[in-house]
Amino acid sequence: MNAAPHRRGPLAGLLIGHAVSMTGNMLTFIALPLYVLAQTGSPTATGITGAFATAPVVLGGAFGGVVVDRIGYRRASILADLVSGVTVAAVPLLDVTIGLPFWALLALVFLSGLLDTPGQTARNALLPEAAATAGVPLERAVGWYEATERGARLVGAPVAGLLVAALGGLTVLAIDAATFALSAAVVALLVPATLRPTEQASGGDGYWREFGAGLRFLFTEPLLRAVVLLVLVTNFFDATKSSVLLPLVAERELGGAAAFGLLVGVMGGGAVIGSLTFSAVGHRLPRRATFVTAFALAGAPPFWSLAAGFPLPVQAAVFGLAGLAAGAINPLIGAVKLERVPAHMRARVYGVIGAGAWAAIPLGALGAGLAGDHLGVTPTLVAVGVGYFLVVLTPLLGGPWRTLDRPQPDRRPHDRATVPT
Repeated sequence: MNAAPHRRGPLAGLLIGHAVSMTGNMLTFIALPLYVLAQTGSPTATGITGAFATAPVVLGGAFGGVVVDRIGYRRASILADLVSGVTVAAVPLLDVTIGLPFWALLALVFLSGLLDTPGQTARNALLPEAAATAGVPLERAVGWYEATERGARLVGAPVAGLLVAALGGLTVLAIDAATFALSAAVVALLVPATLRPTEQASGGDGYWREFGAGLRFLFTEPLLRAVVLLVLVTNFFDATKSSVLLPLVAERELGGAAAFGLLVGVMGGGAVIGSLTFSAVGHRLPRRATFVTAFALAGAPPFWSLAAGFPLPVQAAVFGLAGLAAGAINPLIGAVKLERVPAHMRARVYGVIGAGAWAAIPLGALGAGLAGDHLGVTPTLVAVGVGYFLVVLTPLLGGPWRTLDRPQPDRRPHDRATVPT
């Protein structure tokens, strides 16, 4: 009886730490573009800031994975949160003391995101061991983990919108810095240092050799490559909305920060329900049909709804339904990846896959800013929505996507891993 809470502690620590960190990220996600818009009034400047915020996601994911494998997942999670918190805190601190020119803001935004992705990767990589320690089926733990991330949008985005409206963007960034410290403390207290994979990277092969091993592993998996390519394109489209187009529409037509936060939060809330629902019934659904249907409902409709200029309640309904569908995507991809990545390579393979999936996000943010300035927001929303819808239908063409429905051999939990979108 007394051992049960202790056994569940590591899983609870990962879930709580991840939820706190992701909620803090949502504060910056809402506050940063609105702060730049208020300071410059320029969609292009907002797009540039979005590019600087997302480029380190690619770099940190690609090159940080080997380091995470080497220093240990728990330690990497704690260090990443602490360093990211310091860089975020520097933004309001400099602004109220010596001033914050635009180039300095971009530099701090870049540094802040550089270790954020390795921290997330480290927590994700410990999930199989934490689930086994708690006696929880891995698929269920993955569903909970994804629900915490989606839940961060549900809670963090509306709260951030209200806080930005009431306190200003810089104060919200200071609060985000505190969430990094809290996340590091939760993981340090609840996740024991003894929680680690039975297989670990030795570090004796050299950084670039180990990095290359992760890259080669991805190239040997046709389905993994197909997933990365599809998510690469959809993340490009999503970045146009989240970094530039949605903030612009919210600021100009829907009432500002509170509307921005509400729409992101509603979509996050729908995704929480979708993730939990999928964790309960997903194993009974055909994978490929579910994947395509979820992506089709989650991707294009929010773009077209914003372009149509619907009032805020209608926008919220569309975003909520899109989130409900989106909630199935990450757990489904995760369930496929769980069967393929060896434990001692988790972080580096995660990093390579994540970098490939996220590589176009900075271009999406920058391109949306330029398109919004030169083509107009509405035509850009329509065009991106059409492209999104066509791209997510490609799994129906077959090829490696046929193996999405093929049952995989049963493997032990330490041979499994997940991948974010």
